[in-house]
This record gives sequence, structure tokens and C-alpha cells, in this order.
Amino acid sequence: MRFSTWEFYLREAGRSLIRNRFMTLASIATVALSLLILGAFLLGAANLNHIASTLESQVEVSAYLDEKLGPEEIEAISAQVQRLPGIRQVNFVSKEEALERLKEQFGERRDLLTSVEKNNPLRNALEVRTQTPADVKPVVDGLKKLAGVAKVSYKEEIIERLFALTKAIRFTGLAVIILLAGATVFLISNTIRLTVFARRREIAIMKLVGATDWFIRWPFVLEGLCLGLLGSIPALILVVRFYHWLAAGVYETLPFIPLLHPASVLNRLQPLLVGLGILVGALGSAISMHRFLRV
Repeated sequence: MRFSTWEFYLREAGRSLIRNRFMTLASIATVALSLLILGAFLLGAANLNHIASTLESQVEVSAYLDEKLGPEEIEAISAQVQRLPGIRQVNFVSKEEALERLKEQFGERRDLLTSVEKNNPLRNALEVRTQTPADVKPVVDGLKKLAGVAKVSYKEEIIERLFALTKAIRFTGLAVIILLAGATVFLISNTIRLTVFARRREIAIMKLVGATDWFIRWPFVLEGLCLGLLGSIPALILVVRFYHWLAAGVYETLPFIPLLHPASVLNRLQPLLVGLGILVGALGSAISMHRFLRV
């Protein structure tokens, strides 16, 4: 295709955008708002998945030992645990060490535990970490079968609730994204339909003299692409600035929350938002042109 032809397509698309400036601005604003909300949902879902994966990888299984076990028997059980498949690390925690940890958790109110120091009710335990999250349940089943292990516990309910929350947010976000994308496509198609309707006689004449469908369609496709691209730019700027501000605040006030680093997540999000904006614009153009090319 010759350069002069593309120059004609671009000139016609630019004229149409300027001629319908109010609908153009409305379409750009709709695309920007839709992509802004989409970006916020994607960032939230990505961080929730990251937090869930981090917590899952840090799941620690506690095997509480029978009070009657002596040092040699504890060493023997620890060696048995080490031989279980999927074990990454095993640490022995005496009941005295467990009491000290509990005092640290109580902080200024640690004096409340003074009365139990002589008759420590806590148990000796083995803290077990697995190689992968999938190994947790098999390891728990294996620990329960060992003689001398009185109780096995791990934070299964917390992890399951976290994944349930992540799943709910993912499906809610998907529904919102579909609705916003539909509204955006509708508005862009209506914007271009006004242009096509105003030029319907010209299009009919061009068809009669032998112009191909794509020769007629390209200026309107480029118009839709421009609307989608122009709408994605302000959305992208706002999403980037918002996430940098949010991440900085979380790192400063809640450093223990494992948020994704802004550079890594935004490098993947930016081309996605721009690509979606262009795709929505092209789809709106295709819908609006389908009717008027039937001559």
C-alpha cells in the first residue's frame, strides 16, 4: 500500500475526530475511566495473588511432641521427620523457648505469664517447613502417623480464606471489566457511527465506483484506534502514579506486607492497558462499519 494512501487514511481519521469533537472527548473519557478501573483491579488481583503465594510458601507446620519423650527420643523423631518427602527444614523448639516467644508477643503485658513459668503448660515441638506448598498436606499426614507426635497444626484456614478472597475478587473484577469494556465499545461505535452516517452518501458513491470495503473502512478503523490509544494514556499515567504512591505508603507504614515492586508489575501492566485501549477502539469501529458497507 502506497504512502499517499495511508496519508489519505490518516487525514480523514483526523478530520473526523475534530469534526465530532464532543463525542470524541466523551469516548476518550470513557476509555480512560474503563482502563483506570481495569488497571486498579489488575493491580489488586496481582498483589493478592503475590501475598497468597508468599504466605503459602511460609506455611509452617508445628508438630507438638508427647510430654514423656526424652532427649534421645526427640532426636529420633526429628530424624524420622527429616526423612519424610517434601521436607525443607526442621527446627526443634523447646517448651522454654516457646514460652519466651509467647512473652515477646505479649510485649508490655508479659508479666501475665509469670505465674506459668514454674509449671510450663507448653509442649516441645518440631517446626517443619516444606519444599513446596503442595507438600504441606502430605507432610501433615506423615507427621500424624509418627509415634510420639501428640498434635499437628498449621494455618490451613487462613490460607484457604485468603485464596477464597482472591478468587472472589478475581471474578468480581472480571465481571466489572466486561461491563466497562462493553460500555466503551458501545460509545466508540456510536461516535464512529455518527461520522459514517454523515458520510453515508459519499460511502455509497465510493462503493458504486469500485472502492473496496477496506479502502472505505481504514479511516474509521484508524479513528477507533486513535480513540482507544488517547484514552489509554491518561489511564496509564494515573495508574502508574497511584501505584507508586500506594507502594511507597505501604513500604513505609506496613513493611511486612509483601507488595509487588512497582517496576516489575507496571512494566507488564503498561503494554496491556495500551493494547486493550487500541483493541476496544478497533472493535468499536468494526461494529459501526458493518451496517453501512452493505450497498
